Amino acid sequence: MTRGSTDDDDDSCTMPVKKWSIFYYGVGHMLNDVTSACWFTYLLVFLTDIGLPPSDAAMVMLSGQIADGFMTIFAGELIDRYGSFKIWHGAGSILVAVSFSSVFGGCIPCKIIGSYSSTAQTISYSLFAAIFNVGWAATQVSHMSMVNCITLNSTSRVVMTSCRNAFTMVANLCLYAVAFVVFKFDTRRTIIEVEHQYRWIAYASIFIGCCFVGIFHLGTAEPRLKREAHEKGYARISWTYWFRKLLYHQVALVYVLTRLVTNVSQAFLAFYVVNELMMDQSAKALVPAVIYVCSFVTSIILQEMAWNSHRLKISYSAGGLLWMISGVGILFLPSSMKYFMYLVSVVIGVANALMMVSGVSMQSFLVGRDLNGCAFVYGSLSFLDKIICGVALSILESYQSSTPDEVRNCNPVFSLSITRYGLGLVPAISALVGVLVTLSMKLPEPTLTPLITPLLE
Repeated sequence: MTRGSTDDDDDSCTMPVKKWSIFYYGVGHMLNDVTSACWFTYLLVFLTDIGLPPSDAAMVMLSGQIADGFMTIFAGELIDRYGSFKIWHGAGSILVAVSFSSVFGGCIPCKIIGSYSSTAQTISYSLFAAIFNVGWAATQVSHMSMVNCITLNSTSRVVMTSCRNAFTMVANLCLYAVAFVVFKFDTRRTIIEVEHQYRWIAYASIFIGCCFVGIFHLGTAEPRLKREAHEKGYARISWTYWFRKLLYHQVALVYVLTRLVTNVSQAFLAFYVVNELMMDQSAKALVPAVIYVCSFVTSIILQEMAWNSHRLKISYSAGGLLWMISGVGILFLPSSMKYFMYLVSVVIGVANALMMVSGVSMQSFLVGRDLNGCAFVYGSLSFLDKIICGVALSILESYQSSTPDEVRNCNPVFSLSITRYGLGLVPAISALVGVLVTLSMKLPEPTLTPLITPLLE
């Protein structure tokens, strides 16, 4: 008998998931995705635009990442004990919607106390960043771990992850469409006007995300497998059960490296295209949009495949190789050839989809039928992701202002600045290590019925 489950599972648990159920599940992370895209793409840009030093801007992001990380552990533990995925998802979504506009909405406490000092602004933005990320973490852990309790079919789990990733791309595209309009037609640059720009982007993000959260809750029922496990009295799987597994540590490392690739690249892309390549302000929206269009198309293609451990490893390795090639291009691309960035963006988009879909799906292969510990797996891996990514982004951002101007003066074609190193080397090296770890894995082979109905017809 496998822990957390029985051998006489109902056949319906192993049958392919219907396409509408996949769709309803896939849209459930849209609010998190669209606000996350805004967080990683524009938070550092916004804070430096309104006058905060890079070190203070880095502190704001780090405070949010730390709050997010610890909340993932807390949410994962309680979900494993008591279930109720949808309650956690709904409560987290409400907290995200209420708090996110304050992250980009100006320093509210500063208005109350009448002081706009750097310290007061840093504390204010850090507070709202932490509140936002607490809600974000609750929604993320409940949604990601839910897939294992919806079905035991390994291929359907990968397809649901692929659908979720596809709508992540839709969320990002929605954000960048809004941002493109704002940056293209509203070019005012005073601090108050910059705050208004980003406030409208935040409001639009919240509205779009909440519409899809409503669809998710109307179309998705509380997973039956988790409910039945609690009704039959199966004990929660202890943390030590996972820590003794070599595969847990391998999957954790791959997931953290994958998130490091996507988060660092997203955070520094806007700086790179404007400050390094001297592209127009609208490129802060256009270049990311190209990336996410390509990621969306790739995610849709991936859901048509029947998945096994061998294909997961090939998919991740291919994505990692593409990112290594892109990193070299980013590192040495001169501003005189700035429009080649759109070609690099296509490669990055494909690479991101391959790495994210396969990297997250490895967690489902790790969980298998151990349903009473699935939330801890997702929560603990997300904790590592948030802390490590937060520290990495803070370090890179804190050194942004230390890049000497003489580097650019000595070589006007391009300069190996912190932005170039951050965007070019960090994701590429992370991808390389992730590929090496992936190739060393021994993922369990699925034995369940493959998906035969495509998501989109």
